[in-house]
Formats: sequence, structure tokens, C-alpha cells
Amino acid sequence: MTSDLNFSRDGKPLSDSEKEKIRLEHEAARLFMRLYESRYQVPIRHIWHNEPRKPDVSCYLNKKKLDLEIAHLYGSEVEAMLVLGRNLGEATRRYLNELAVIPPHERLLTALNRLLANKAEKNYHSEKVWLVIRNANPLWRKENFVQRMDAIRLPENHPFEEVWVVADFSGESGLVRIYPAP
Repeated sequence: MTSDLNFSRDGKPLSDSEKEKIRLEHEAARLFMRLYESRYQVPIRHIWHNEPRKPDVSCYLNKKKLDLEIAHLYGSEVEAMLVLGRNLGEATRRYLNELAVIPPHERLLTALNRLLANKAEKNYHSEKVWLVIRNANPLWRKENFVQRMDAIRLPENHPFEEVWVVADFSGESGLVRIYPAP
């Protein structure tokens, strides 16, 4: 566990990309916690960041420890750079134009199922871990996830007690529970 988000547990300074990753994970965790608490009227509090080999963030759900593995969902690595405000080169712009002709719901399923498969392969040192996916693609909203629930594929031997999607980057359209099926 680490409480200073500028330094690792051994006191070494974190790189700018490591700080950005932690900042995004904390934002996603806080957003999820606020939405979950509002929806279920169950207190969920006190986040802290974990070192590798544990889920990203820990908190207390109704006074019981809960670990959250945080992921951000992008349609592609290129879209991730766009959402994160990075400079885009000509090749990137060309790729985005090509990607734009693919229906967004198809990109959503491809990206989400790939993310779920990758996260399901990991081993976590945790008794209770939930996967929280924050949608970072501005084209996708809650209804897009709900409409395609039948095509979402979570591998059988995954380590997650529950899987949630914060359906848009700011959380305005709410949460979608993927697993267990609602």
C-alpha cells in the first residue's frame, strides 16, 4: 500500500506516466464508489492505492475490505491517446478516420471482450476483488452496454466477484453490472 502518489513504497519518484495512471485509477474508483453508494445506499469509503500484485485500489464497502481492479475502456490505443489529450500525428488521424466507419457498438464489444479476457488472466492477492471498467469512449453510453449484454464474454475462470462498468467517463449515465448478470 502507498499513500504518497508521487513516490513508490521504497521512496523512488514515480514517472509522469505512472502518476497519470494512478490519478486515472483513483478518479475511476472515486466515481464508481459515489455511483454505487448512491444506487444502493451502502457506504463505500477510504480508497488507497496498492503496489503491484494486488488490485489497483482498496476501500471499505459497508466496513468490509474490498479490492478494486480498475480498467479504462477505449476503442483502441489510438483513441486512448485522443481521450488523454496526447498529440496526434497524421497516421493517427488517418487511423481514426478509418476506425470511424466501423459501427461503435462493434468496436465496443471488441474492446470490452478483449479487456475482460486480459484482466481475467491476472492473479490477484485478494480475498474479494471487483473489476471496475470506466468507459472512456465518448461514443458509448449506458444503453450501448445494456443493449449488448448478451454478447459480452467474461471468461469462465476469472477472479472477479463482480464486474461493473462506469458507463461514461464522467459517470452521468450511471453504472452497468456485467457480472453477475443483473
